Amino acid sequence: MLTRCFFRSLYVVSFAQCATLVVCGPRQSFLHWGNYNLKRINPICKKKMSNESCSGVKLLGQKEAQDIDNELFNDYKFSVDQLMELAGLSCAHAITRAYPITDDKKSLNTLVICGPGNNGGDGLVCARHLKLFGYEPVIYYPKRPKKTLFENLVTQCEKMNLEFVDSMQSIGNLEKYDFIVDGIFGFSFKPGSGVRPPFDEILKTLHETKVPICSIDVPSGWDVEQGPAAMDPNLTFEADCLISLTAPKLCAKFFKGRHHFLGGRFVPESLENKYSLNLPKYPSTDCILDLKCSL
Repeated sequence: MLTRCFFRSLYVVSFAQCATLVVCGPRQSFLHWGNYNLKRINPICKKKMSNESCSGVKLLGQKEAQDIDNELFNDYKFSVDQLMELAGLSCAHAITRAYPITDDKKSLNTLVICGPGNNGGDGLVCARHLKLFGYEPVIYYPKRPKKTLFENLVTQCEKMNLEFVDSMQSIGNLEKYDFIVDGIFGFSFKPGSGVRPPFDEILKTLHETKVPICSIDVPSGWDVEQGPAAMDPNLTFEADCLISLTAPKLCAKFFKGRHHFLGGRFVPESLENKYSLNLPKYPSTDCILDLKCSL
């Protein structure tokens, strides 16, 4: 990576995956250097990591996302709880980037809403790690599966003194939270079956709130491939932060929020190549990647 700064305006050009030139100068909005176009992207000179680019990343449809999960479980012998732990930890790390604790605010209050499937399990793991990171998560988990995996996740949270609430009414005013973690529905959500209680009321509440929402993998209520337009507008919301797991889903192209991360650094190279995922390189030993471009 090569960086050169002159005055005030910032220009960036990518030569390859491993090289980025940043030039700061008083030119017009676009600058040409040889065969490369340099585009002004910020009035402040700031180096942009080339490995945080998402150019060419494949967006997954619902069936392809399910096929990849099935191969991870069946062929690569990952267990559900193993991948859930990695995914939830990635989400917690992404949240610390999007909503960092500062000297002015030593802790942040968050409501973590968990659905009945694996997305909800990711939310429980995320809440547990957020607690360890100094946040104050409160969990709303209205439909709990009678499965050992999810019962264990609840026990872990309870043993760490995380608070559970049993209804939206008991939550009270959402404005007391700094942000909300949406772990309700994942990529297995089938819009044709509709949204059943109590999740219909939950989604209506999220639609109305001004509190920033951070969605795990897919904003709940969205069609996994067609985004919010195909759904009841009263049951959808615009997430402020999206954490795509494994690879972004097709609906990510409709995401307009401030923060988009890729998480879950567990995809074997052979599986990535088979599905032509073209995943960007994670920086150093990080388990998340800040996707700074539009998909």
